[in-house]
Amino acid sequence: MIFYEIEAKKATECKVEKKRITHRELAAVLADKSEAFFLKNGKQSFFFVFAEQSNSVSFGAILKENSDPLTSFREYSKLLPFNLEEPTVEETTFHTISSKLSLAERVDFIREKDCVLEQFELDHLEQFYNFSFGENLVAEESPKQHLETAKRHLFTETFAPELERILTPPCKKGAVGHPVHYLIRTDHRESRKEICRTLLSALYVAGRIQNKRYAFWDYREEDRLPEDSLAALYTSCKGGALVIRLEGSFSNEGKFASRGRDGVKKLVELAEQNRKHVLTVFCSKKSCETAKDLLYKFWSASPLIELCEGNVSKTDALLYLKSKAKSQKTRADQALTETLEKEGKSFSKKDLDRIFDAWYDKKLRTGIYPQYAFCKTTKAEIKEEKVRGSSYDKLQAMIGLKEAKDMIDQAISYFKMQKIFAERGFASESPSMHMIFTGNPGTAKTTVARLFAEIMKENGLLKTGTLYEVGRGDLVGKYVGSTAPLVKEAFEQAKGGVLFIDEAYALVDDRDGLFGDEAINTITQEMENNRKDTVVIFAGYPDKMEGFLKKNPGLRSRIAFHLNFRDYSADELCRIADHIASCHGLTLEESARTKLCAIFQQARENNDFGNGRFARNLVEKAKMAQAQRLMKKDLECITDYDLTTLRAEDFEVPPLKKAPRSAPIGYIA
Repeated sequence: MIFYEIEAKKATECKVEKKRITHRELAAVLADKSEAFFLKNGKQSFFFVFAEQSNSVSFGAILKENSDPLTSFREYSKLLPFNLEEPTVEETTFHTISSKLSLAERVDFIREKDCVLEQFELDHLEQFYNFSFGENLVAEESPKQHLETAKRHLFTETFAPELERILTPPCKKGAVGHPVHYLIRTDHRESRKEICRTLLSALYVAGRIQNKRYAFWDYREEDRLPEDSLAALYTSCKGGALVIRLEGSFSNEGKFASRGRDGVKKLVELAEQNRKHVLTVFCSKKSCETAKDLLYKFWSASPLIELCEGNVSKTDALLYLKSKAKSQKTRADQALTETLEKEGKSFSKKDLDRIFDAWYDKKLRTGIYPQYAFCKTTKAEIKEEKVRGSSYDKLQAMIGLKEAKDMIDQAISYFKMQKIFAERGFASESPSMHMIFTGNPGTAKTTVARLFAEIMKENGLLKTGTLYEVGRGDLVGKYVGSTAPLVKEAFEQAKGGVLFIDEAYALVDDRDGLFGDEAINTITQEMENNRKDTVVIFAGYPDKMEGFLKKNPGLRSRIAFHLNFRDYSADELCRIADHIASCHGLTLEESARTKLCAIFQQARENNDFGNGRFARNLVEKAKMAQAQRLMKKDLECITDYDLTTLRAEDFEVPPLKKAPRSAPIGYIA
């Protein structure tokens, strides 16, 4: 199918005297002649007038076959009521012809536009308002220009050999059909357009396609395939090309996965049905391997030639960057060269465009418009941005806990990098942030979990930042079918915050096959379902947690961080005791600190000595001992120093039972 606009000047006045014919009469004559010629040539071509002036006439034409439009027009013009000079003929698009048909219908130069389109099986292109496609006309360029475009977009490796094959003439002229169809793959949208345009130009110049016009249509996996409209689009492209741009991941998962696969299958079927008369060019992102796999899975006819951008060496990369700099009317400097040296040995177009854009943005601010040199980029601001919130300050002020503090910094840094990934056009994701806290009692697991939730909220990474603490009794039901609802209710309560499961191994506690297993399975499922807005933290003893993880193979893989809270050192416990005392307005005598250090050193020999809780209990008992000591004195002789000071004698060495210490668990891979 091919569409034309034709302009012709009038050679003389109308064959019918102007005074004796009205516009209505002229319109009736023109409509009759168009229909008569359409029937005369076997419904292969339709010519019509859409504008008539005193010295010229404008025509539109639809031809089914790639015949000579000028010869057919001369035959048609013999039927018209005026003589015409030699016309100018230009190929055009369907949308243009459709608008000209509407114009001709308004002035009665044709009777019904819809009937004309129906005769050429094009009515479905306009029946559905939501079916949108584009059109363009190829430019007649030279092979040298084709290669320059391929080089500019780093397609030389795959495009150059195919261009040579295109330029090789066929062994038999006049044969109908296309030996191959095409798949263009690149993540750069502009490159897809340019390479597609250049490919079609080469094919047109070589005579492999007859029409300058080509249509392009975007297919997204969530869309239902408009089969009737698409079939009509293929009909309109007979003798030419149809470019189908696959937009989306077309993955095997997700809400529209099945629809996307079925759509590609039907799309391939239509392409194969029309493969002799219409060249199909598929386009997709290079990073979307699934779309490519689907095409090759369903395509079983003529081969698909894949045109794909390649990686280039540093030498070619530098030439590319210099060319881009020249196009911006500037020169590549040493800073650009040094950036290239640091980046690697092989570069894609996306890499080079990113390098150039970053360099040129800085060049604009510092070299071309130096008055803006003080401005920082978003990436720099993100990098320099501090972790916000009082909860973060509270965590940093806590004694010890270096591993916990490092983990918080790591998590915040990760989310910052997601912003940078998104800004550079890379895929960013919401990672699983589920954790395991292992450690003996009193090592601040619950406190850190609460502060972590608040820090995530204060930095915009969680919605509520609340800590919802549960144990076995909150998650395991008493009868069949009651456990899963309890687990789901816990996740609902913790949504937007942190679900803290203390002594998680108590869910099973060596009772295989009971309700605890159901709890773990449901927890595992809900962790995945809520990975974007809820963090689960399992807490407990190091040695028991390993057995707990083995209960469900999928559980370990969903846990991003394993943080082991080691026992506090004797020095850290002394500082904790000092801090607790100061919170009560008390200070410790140096002799009291010395005694406490010895107590803590001895206590650490016991695996369950209590860590921070042990230190708190010692201070609380010391306060009571101080009160009892002071009550024995003359109250009038008690000084402020006496009231605010804890002495060595106030601290009693508690009885401790020695127990072997267990080795801490390492980090989960």
